Amino acid sequence: MNRFNAMATFVKVAELGSFAAAAGRMGVARSVVTRQIAALEEHLGIKLIVRTTRRLNLTAGGAAYLHKCREILDLVETAEADVMADNLTPQGHLRIGVPLSFGLKKLVPLLLEFTQTYPRITLATDFTDSPQNLVEEGKDLLVRVAPRLEPGDIARRLGSSRLQVIATPAYLARHGEPRHPAELAGHALIGYVYRGQAQPWSFRVDGEVETYYLPFKLQANNGEALAEAAVRDLGITLVPDFVAADYLRGRGMVTLLDDFTPPELGIYALLPSNRYLPHRVRALIDFLAQRLTVNAERERKGGPEPSR
Repeated sequence: MNRFNAMATFVKVAELGSFAAAAGRMGVARSVVTRQIAALEEHLGIKLIVRTTRRLNLTAGGAAYLHKCREILDLVETAEADVMADNLTPQGHLRIGVPLSFGLKKLVPLLLEFTQTYPRITLATDFTDSPQNLVEEGKDLLVRVAPRLEPGDIARRLGSSRLQVIATPAYLARHGEPRHPAELAGHALIGYVYRGQAQPWSFRVDGEVETYYLPFKLQANNGEALAEAAVRDLGITLVPDFVAADYLRGRGMVTLLDDFTPPELGIYALLPSNRYLPHRVRALIDFLAQRLTVNAERERKGGPEPSR
């Protein structure tokens, strides 16, 4: 048994969730895949996969072995990329996690373009605002939009986003317009929640960043949900510019407190803790960084969003 080939087969089966699908992708008979997995399990002395009539499930040992196999295969690919440089075409399977609103509004067109540019890369994208773990979920990369990185995060900055305070003219007509961040506490506020914690709002006041821990009438972990609540005249919210844009252009909302700019959000590509970065992951990071920079410059030249 060629253990390297068997490991690659095991990873393909785990990623595709099917012996038949793995065989089809590899261009071999299903029996070849079955024999390789059986030989690998016999060699290791453990069961890697539990097969039912409907699906395949990894055992605890199989999940741990999958993580190590990916590291080894990625290391081999990285070594080849370093030696072959421009002669190596990025290829393989990418598993990424992206925030829901940012992913749908900004990344979907770029990811589709990426798959056209690199046809030998297959892409699986998980759209969610829930916290994700790179290692436990077997992701190659997470895109995070956040004011700061967590301790220990390994990341590359892809771009930035501005936060904007928005509300409807109807809400402001009834309740008045806050002229200073300190006046926000007297209003109905709609706030963002991350990891179960309501996030404070920060503003630049007289050149210094001041943070306000405010009472929220409504809370959600998705910017689109916050803006939808605000557009129904339920209060004031703070959302990233990629969420605010549609509500300012087409749904009659306005920006507030424009003289008190919130600190910007960073757009990051979070990476596993090991130092080996597969060629396909590097290709995606470079592609997103370049496209996001170009798009941001184009939007900047297009002029500011509507405000009061």
